[in-house]
Amino acid sequence: MQNLNFSFFKRIKRYLLFFFLTKYSILLFPISDLADKSISGAGMNDSVSSSSSSPPPCENEDSNQNTGYRIPPPEIRDIVDAPPLPILLLSPCKDNILFLRRSSIPPLSELARPELKLAGIRIDADCNCRSRLSFYTGIVIHQLLPDGKLGREIEVCGLPEGAKINFVTWSNDGKHIAFSVRVDEEDGGKLKVWIADVQTGKSRSLFQSSDVYLNAIFDNLVWVNESSLLICIVPLSRGNPPKKPFVPTGPKIQSNEQKSVSQVRTFQNLLKDDYDEHLFEYYATTQLVLVNLDGIFKPIGPPAIYTSISPSPDRKYILLTSIHRPYSFTLPFRRFPKKVDVWTTEGMFVRELCDLPLAEDIPIASNSVRKGMRSIHWRADKPSILCWVETQDGGDAKIEVSPRDIVYAQAAEPLEGENPRILCKLDFRYGNISWCDDSLALIYESWYKKRRSRTWVISPESDNVCSRILFDRSSEDVYSDPGSPMMCRTLSGSFVIAKVKKENCPGTYILLNGHGATPNGNIPFLDLLDINTGVKDRIWESDKEKYYEVVVALLSGDASGEISLEGLKILTSKESKTEITQYFIQSWPEKKACQITNFPHPYPQLASMQKEMIRYDRNDGVHLTATLYLPPGFDPTRDGPLPCLIWSYPGEFKSKDAAGQVRKSPNEFSTIDPKSALLWLARGFAVLLGPTIPIIGEGDEEANDSYVEQLVASAEAAVEEVIRRGVAHPNKIAVGGHSYGGFMTANLLAHAPHLFSCGIARSGAYNRTLTPFGFQHEDRTLWEATKTYIEMSPFMSANKIKKPILLIHGEDDSNPGTLTFQSDRFYNALKGHGTASRLVILPFESHAYVARESIMHVLWETDIWLQKYCVNNS
Repeated sequence: MQNLNFSFFKRIKRYLLFFFLTKYSILLFPISDLADKSISGAGMNDSVSSSSSSPPPCENEDSNQNTGYRIPPPEIRDIVDAPPLPILLLSPCKDNILFLRRSSIPPLSELARPELKLAGIRIDADCNCRSRLSFYTGIVIHQLLPDGKLGREIEVCGLPEGAKINFVTWSNDGKHIAFSVRVDEEDGGKLKVWIADVQTGKSRSLFQSSDVYLNAIFDNLVWVNESSLLICIVPLSRGNPPKKPFVPTGPKIQSNEQKSVSQVRTFQNLLKDDYDEHLFEYYATTQLVLVNLDGIFKPIGPPAIYTSISPSPDRKYILLTSIHRPYSFTLPFRRFPKKVDVWTTEGMFVRELCDLPLAEDIPIASNSVRKGMRSIHWRADKPSILCWVETQDGGDAKIEVSPRDIVYAQAAEPLEGENPRILCKLDFRYGNISWCDDSLALIYESWYKKRRSRTWVISPESDNVCSRILFDRSSEDVYSDPGSPMMCRTLSGSFVIAKVKKENCPGTYILLNGHGATPNGNIPFLDLLDINTGVKDRIWESDKEKYYEVVVALLSGDASGEISLEGLKILTSKESKTEITQYFIQSWPEKKACQITNFPHPYPQLASMQKEMIRYDRNDGVHLTATLYLPPGFDPTRDGPLPCLIWSYPGEFKSKDAAGQVRKSPNEFSTIDPKSALLWLARGFAVLLGPTIPIIGEGDEEANDSYVEQLVASAEAAVEEVIRRGVAHPNKIAVGGHSYGGFMTANLLAHAPHLFSCGIARSGAYNRTLTPFGFQHEDRTLWEATKTYIEMSPFMSANKIKKPILLIHGEDDSNPGTLTFQSDRFYNALKGHGTASRLVILPFESHAYVARESIMHVLWETDIWLQKYCVNNS
């Protein structure tokens, strides 16, 4: 007994000694001894949870714990695996079209590649480009024949096996294409620039040296003329990447002793310390080179972090935008100090336009902007005229001032003492300019708070012609949208407004291409507008009864940008509820349409699905719309009501009239992407897609102050409508959404539990106090609208959620506001109140899920959830 007691106390003594050394070891060793140790707090505090842990299993026999990635039923999987259609890319001369072949959904191994999260972006260090890039697997060239048909297929050949293609671009004369090629098994996956001859399809590596690689972190590849390119390459003298210091050089310190006001949203993937700054500079720094088709190149300017390279229309100058220190640990690279210079394409420095400081004081209010010169660009119709905008309100949208923005212009190399010319003064916030010629340009301005949009007509080279308003309308009134001017490409590669010559009709005419929103759905159109009188003549319109057609591009016009109406030729797309998009060439005056593609139906098993655009009213009189989909062959009278999935995303409006407008076409083909709610048509569900959930704040009212009430009212109206039609079983209706739609879903289960049997919320933000400096279009801070932030947060109402909810989130979500821990914290709150819930965290995924394993597993999780809590709900 004595020996036993001695042994017992000996063990206690050892335990206390171990506890003491463990608890206070950090005080006993120099920091260098800890530098190579990984210290985790897991297990020391039961409240600590990790978003990278396995998803919590459902507490039932079908929980399938620790079984890895799962696959949904064949009827869903077959649709997801349908091969994607190619992307079409028209040549500058409109005589050839590229068909860019795409791969199916990439594997998870593509996302699992090591990446660096720096300055608000993600970098693939091996490739020296942005990570998670999609790519093409092949290029096919088709000639456009004079009769409007496609010529023979020419495959771009000579590419290495397994080539992944990006950044495809035409030369100005349309005789060559340039693109990047990545082969993971070669050079560590670094990107090389390739050239292909359009006539033969033969391709080759551009640079003679095998050690020249593309730096694709920012802008990277642009044609100067038909035989030379500006390319950002990895500096040839660059050594090895910086190594993380074994011992930190000091603490991380941020200071605001100067009491400056900096209200920023919850940006992610930011720089964290000196080491991150060095890494960012190492990978983002580029050497700009001018290279000819023989691969001979010369450097332009010193190595720098160039974010934009823009040749002037006459190809004599380059507009170079770069960023530099001091960087920020709270802002992404777009807010870093920015320098804009003009160089010649021969490599001579011309002048510095501006050097803007770190932009950490941009207010969160909508229409607030950075101070100083912005939107710097070349005037598209002139050889080398620079244009830019400068704010007059310090960038703060809350300051009342007139004018608010001024648009300037100046030559690339101005004469001594020559000041910039003022082109226009604006009382709203500048948006864009469409250039035409000396007598015509269109300037766009808008103001979000008032939902106002104005288009000005200016005469850029005339001091005697006053600017005048062409269109002044509500930006949310889609019925009054006049459309956008059709643009044509000049010989230099810039785009200008196409002028139309109308026989026996003097005047200035342009073409307006519009969506054609109407109470009966979108009917796209092409109008001939007399700029001087404002009179419009509709010269083309989509089929109203069966088809949905859209003007894609102009195929006619000369170097001057003028088009004869009698010789007009356009490229259009055409689709219907059951027919996939095909492309046509239409020629005037006969307006004969010639079909140039014949793509197969991607999912014939749903070719006869039923689609209807429905209308119904909210209890406050607001008109609502949605698209109702029913499985092939379903008859509500014969078959009875179905389980129903409602999938939506709220929107904000200033008026009830605008909120009730129709913004879709009943004749559009329903493309089913790999994450679409329409997949559940194949599982016998009725699907109500995109029911309008308008949150309206009329006059001085703030929309979000009545968010919950309006959200519930809209949902009630949608549910009542599908039940009234006999297509949805009242006890078997699920609701779901992604991002702000996930936020919507959680709120509906909290505040309208009587409507739904369960919910699916993907990548949402559920606690608005964690996004204190605004979200969506809310530009009040948490401290200015505390009540609204709290009432809108479903986290604060977690105790009210009694219906089952499935939470899904990407582990590496980089979207501002939807940090992964939002779902993690929300799940813990739900679990703390005994709510049936499940949290699925997808490794490597960001805000949108892209890997095949992830997508298939999400579909499996969703299907299991719907079967259990919707289909089998009594």
